[in-house]
Amino acid sequence: MKYLLIGYMASGKSTIGKTLAEQMKVKFYDLDSYIESEIGQNISEIFDTKGEIYFRKLEHLKLKKLINLKESMVLSLGGGTPCYAGNMSLIRNNGISVYLQYPLEKIVERLWNDIGNRPLVSHIKTKIDLEDFVRKHLFERSIFYQQAHIKVNLNNESIEQATEKIRSLLQTSNS
Repeated sequence: MKYLLIGYMASGKSTIGKTLAEQMKVKFYDLDSYIESEIGQNISEIFDTKGEIYFRKLEHLKLKKLINLKESMVLSLGGGTPCYAGNMSLIRNNGISVYLQYPLEKIVERLWNDIGNRPLVSHIKTKIDLEDFVRKHLFERSIFYQQAHIKVNLNNESIEQATEKIRSLLQTSNS
């Protein structure tokens, strides 16, 4: 079985995904890390040198490659992955999609603390502008995120608590 974690930037997909994969005894993949290792550039460099359109095409190809692997896995996706190239259909049809949903304030706080490592927001200079950007982006992306098989509302849970919440919802959905 494939478990695909979706959600906005800084929603903990990679961190929670690693823990979830360990507990479920399946392979873990992070799509952004996979792209970086395959291309030999980090995501920021790809955005800077080749642009977002190139990145989204590459992201789609690498998503298909991972989904076609004949193994069970937890796969954490980039925040925009479900929103382009028909990826949400691919995601829904090839596993169980899980939307990690955090309150706006929590996402903004996490992004603000890591803004230099996030190519889509690295140009933003104030926290208020970041909040406006994230609010607009979440509105635009919600149509894709809401298509996930499972939606998990998270706020102040630890990694272990969030993982347990997801595992419980996965067990409920499988029965």
